[in-house]
Amino acid sequence: MNVSDLREILQYVPRFRERVFVIAIDGEVAASDNFPNILLDLAVLRSLSIKVVLVHGAAHQITELAAARGVKLSNADGTGVTDTATLQVSIDAAIRLTNEIMEGLSAVDLRAAYINAMIAHPAGILGGVDQQYTGRVERVDVKALKLLLDEGICPIIPPLGFDGEGRTFRVNSDAAAVEVAEELGASKIIYLAPHSAFAGEGLPRQVSVAETNDLLKRRKDDLAPSIWSKLDCAARACVQGVLRVHVLDGSVNEALLTEIFSHEGFGTMVYSNEYQQIRRIFKKDVRAVMSLIRQSVKNEELVRRTRTEITEKIEDYWLLEVDRTPVACVALHVYPEDASGELACLYVSKTHENQGYGRKLMAFVENIAREKGLKRIFALSTQAVHYLQQKGGFVEVAPERLPAVRRIKYETSGRNSRVLEKIFSA
Repeated sequence: MNVSDLREILQYVPRFRERVFVIAIDGEVAASDNFPNILLDLAVLRSLSIKVVLVHGAAHQITELAAARGVKLSNADGTGVTDTATLQVSIDAAIRLTNEIMEGLSAVDLRAAYINAMIAHPAGILGGVDQQYTGRVERVDVKALKLLLDEGICPIIPPLGFDGEGRTFRVNSDAAAVEVAEELGASKIIYLAPHSAFAGEGLPRQVSVAETNDLLKRRKDDLAPSIWSKLDCAARACVQGVLRVHVLDGSVNEALLTEIFSHEGFGTMVYSNEYQQIRRIFKKDVRAVMSLIRQSVKNEELVRRTRTEITEKIEDYWLLEVDRTPVACVALHVYPEDASGELACLYVSKTHENQGYGRKLMAFVENIAREKGLKRIFALSTQAVHYLQQKGGFVEVAPERLPAVRRIKYETSGRNSRVLEKIFSA
């Protein structure tokens, strides 16, 4: 990890401190070679005062134990019929895995406790078929969970629910995570899915609830069941008040931390809303702007700017934020002697491309320029000429159209940029 990585992480810490994250781990992920790394990631979250509730699945362990015992399962993941034999195997496999997780958390110096926090009732008869010992979560023992969290203890919740008569029911862990998160007012649910479920899925990085539901309809037949279940639960969780749900490949080291503590993220995020704002930058934002455009400068798409240069013209720069995270920037440099302005430093992060942010910033700059009484705006570009023409309505012109002061700078830069102009109608 380099210094810039640490700085990027630190900007998220105040936002997430004392918030509750529900981490939902697939049983296959818990059996993978990467699971010890995930436990270390959980220790990092706790060290940053993030409260973690761990909900785990056990279909993988149930299937293996059933094969070892010669038991024919009626269903493994808690979405179908659970007969008596399957229930017994499910209890044994789930509790064994819970104990293994507790041992792993102890090894990374985290206190953990198994808790029967899910009160369940029978799923009943669905489609004319008695689901027997398959259950649905009726409510969550929030008080008990909060007592543990307030003491710095990580609650571990297996895919089992209990009713008031002492009966045990097999519940689906994906759905259980939704109920736990809703009851606790969690900020996030993070689903860690097995690597095998991601083969060829081509999932988007960010999707709204509406887009997720559309995706589920369009790809009902080709999405892996594990991914379909998690996306379906993610959309439902967002509707029920959880702001963000993430679906990650649990086999990848540091995927959890990368998704939480970086602009780029790693997996697929389902969101219930998206808070956007365009605002002026402050001195504290200069570093964020330089970090945002660093790669574009390296690729010679944007001209190199020093911290001093940005600070001296700080009132010219604007940031577009999504959920308080800078994802795009732009500048408007005014030339009053020519009644013109330069649209400059237009950049949208790779993770937020093709979402209309570039056009939004161009329209924003145009409105500001009009308010200032400018007659036109111009832009210099080496690699985005077609974009500016097609999306912004710019027309290529000769360098002689530049204001005298700007033309001198243009001629001495050696970039040989092409000049584009947009004249405002009266």
